[in-house]
Amino acid sequence: MSYHQYGISPQLVERIKLKMKNPAVKERVKNMINGISRQDLQDSAIVKRLVHNAAGAMNEKLTSVQEEQIVRFVIAQKIDPNNTFHLIRLWGMFR
Repeated sequence: MSYHQYGISPQLVERIKLKMKNPAVKERVKNMINGISRQDLQDSAIVKRLVHNAAGAMNEKLTSVQEEQIVRFVIAQKIDPNNTFHLIRLWGMFR
């Protein structure tokens, strides 16, 4: 399922991908998600906090609608951060 179906703009995704190429930003975001479990990624409050904090680390101003779209997308993916297949699938989505 594509992020487009959740109303997330390709321009936003491209900006974030570009910002994540900065090693300092990438490290800050990696530290935020270190230790996150599958259950955490199904909890909208936790996901919303992660999205908000990651956007701040990237100096990306998200509207409340954009935040909600991203939260719904993350929850719908049923991501297990300990499952390599899930991570490869996500990587492929945003290449």
